[in-house]
Amino acid sequence: MRPLAIAVLLLMPALLCSGCHFGFPKVAKVAVQQGNVITQEMVDRLKPGMTRRQVAFVMGEPVVRDPFNPDRWDYVYSVQVGTVVYQQLRMSLFFENDTLAKFTGDMAPTTAAQNKAADAVADPLLEGPREDQITPPAG
Repeated sequence: MRPLAIAVLLLMPALLCSGCHFGFPKVAKVAVQQGNVITQEMVDRLKPGMTRRQVAFVMGEPVVRDPFNPDRWDYVYSVQVGTVVYQQLRMSLFFENDTLAKFTGDMAPTTAAQNKAADAVADPLLEGPREDQITPPAG
């Protein structure tokens, strides 16, 4: 009787688990945003000759500051889910005599011509019927 009881005790968990997916539970992966958010509007507002306070108002205070070069501000922004990096942007701003001299990075300011050309392109999602295509209801 004892060997039968041991066999049942050993086989019972195996039979119960065989109907279920046996694996480790998945952990929810959260999107992690790190650094300063950098948008095209912010980059468009940057102009050489701006003071440090004006730049800090537009871009925010930099998360990364070089202690050996106080005339360089680095902005880094990344979005990561689990181990996959979906977006990563970098900007470096250089100051001379406490005014913005130049900036480089993944984004460049748009020109007025580029803005006008982008506005001229019709957005198919916003397009609706033209006024001459709309017929008033009868009645």
